[in-house]
Amino acid sequence: MFFGSIPAVITPFKNHEVDYESLSVILNHLIQNGSNGLVPCGTTGESPTLSHEEHKKIIEETIRISDKRIPIIAGTGSNNTAEAIDFTKHAESNGADAALVVTPYYNKPTQQGLFAHFEKIAKSVKIPIIIYNIPGRSVVDMSIETMIKLSKIDNIVGVKDATNDLFRPLLTIANMKSDFCFLSGEDGTALAFLAQGGHGCISVTANIAPKLCSELQKAWREKDIQKAQEFNLKLAKLHNSLFVESSPGPVKYAASLIGLCNSETRLPLVEITEKTKNEVFNCLKDLSLI
Repeated sequence: MFFGSIPAVITPFKNHEVDYESLSVILNHLIQNGSNGLVPCGTTGESPTLSHEEHKKIIEETIRISDKRIPIIAGTGSNNTAEAIDFTKHAESNGADAALVVTPYYNKPTQQGLFAHFEKIAKSVKIPIIIYNIPGRSVVDMSIETMIKLSKIDNIVGVKDATNDLFRPLLTIANMKSDFCFLSGEDGTALAFLAQGGHGCISVTANIAPKLCSELQKAWREKDIQKAQEFNLKLAKLHNSLFVESSPGPVKYAASLIGLCNSETRLPLVEITEKTKNEVFNCLKDLSLI
């Protein structure tokens, strides 16, 4: 079971190349501050702009640097099923603990197509697969019925739910195997998702406030609801500021302010506005992160 605060790790760049030195700094910072897992090469890691060689090396380095201290859930999705299988096999062969596979973007497959895509990937490997349902970016939304059907495949073990539909977990859980893992993909409603039966959050904010995010999740697991609510309120403005512009622009700027890496993104993402910079700065200052 995957649980708790799991940062969707940013990919640092320097002069248009992946900055592996800063990646090591980031990963160690996240692990040392209580993160319960790591997701490299997801959307927050700017996976659409990575070459296949970069993608695979980042997965390899994340596994090497983490050195089995916490689970690694490798981003291996693609809108090309064969490509997703290749990435997932690579993650498996290099020792990842699971693979996060996004619903195919741009192609707009039917529910039957979604089922066939995930079934083909799952049957090509033995590594646990977590479905990543994010209709806001992929345009397609996996139905509850399709997810229930996919959950019957042994190594499809969970979902990262970025629908922001807090009724959905309740409608889904009753029909799933007992160890199916529900992870939120939305920082702003992460606590509410736990209350609806969730087990944790694959988080953008946890790149910047890993200790606060992990403490929120820990408080919930320990049934200290008041403490969890206090952390939730404390993090609210930061959650909002990191999504004022397209992610990961704001979170990378925040990372630069706390000394993890520079704020460089790859086109078509551009430098965030001064207004957004000021908002992010003020949130970090209020939380005593700078």
